[in-house]
Parts: sequence; structure tokens; C-alpha cells
Amino acid sequence: MIEEGKPLFLQIAEQIEDSILDGSLDEESQAPSTNELAGFYRINPATAAKGVAMLTDKGVLYKRRGIGMFVAAGAKDLLLGERRAAFADRYLDPLLAEARTLGLSADDLADLLRQRAADTTASRTAEGTTPA
Repeated sequence: MIEEGKPLFLQIAEQIEDSILDGSLDEESQAPSTNELAGFYRINPATAAKGVAMLTDKGVLYKRRGIGMFVAAGAKDLLLGERRAAFADRYLDPLLAEARTLGLSADDLADLLRQRAADTTASRTAEGTTPA
């Protein structure tokens, strides 16, 4: 679960974000405490607190004095927007640049994407798994 070469506090923040995105941490529900995170990941509580503080600064978590940290209303939409933008930067921009180099149009790319998606769905169905 812990990746080498990536700061632990970022990994903690990403794990909490993933829990919000997959619905295991609902908006307005209590987030794990820094001590719980530190114990679970066997890290220094200050490191866990740094990841939580990062999410607080982004508006994903907020503190209820004397109770703990909670998932902010709108946190899921905020995270989806950030992740979609990061996806475009990381994957789509290089894809479009390579497509231009190869002389592929937007329609060509769309056709390739649809074909690959169909192939993936067909192979998953053949393996007995459900498509994502």
C-alpha cells in the first residue's frame, strides 16, 4: 500500500481522496484521525497530519472542534474535477501530440478509443468479469 519514492503524506492524502471518490467516505462523514492513520500505516502522526492538513487546505476536509475531521460538502465533485484535469494533462495532451505527429484526426482517435473499449469489454466478458 505504501509506495517507495513518493512522500508518505501525499500517499495518505491520496488514500483519503480515493475513499471519498469510491464512496467509502461520504461527504459530511468523519474522516480517520491522524492517530488512526499513523497506527494503520505505521508512520509518524506528524506525517499523517501533514496529509490531512493538505486536504484541509484544499477544502476536502474540515475540522469540527473537539470532534475530529470531516469530509466537506462538495469534496467529491472537487476531487473529480481535479482528477479529470490531471488525467487530461497526463494522458490526453501527450496522446493528442502523438496523434498530430501520426496525422490522426479527432475522429480517428475516437474510433480507436471506441474499438479499444469494445475489445476490453469483450475480453472481460469472456473472462467472466464485469466491465468497469
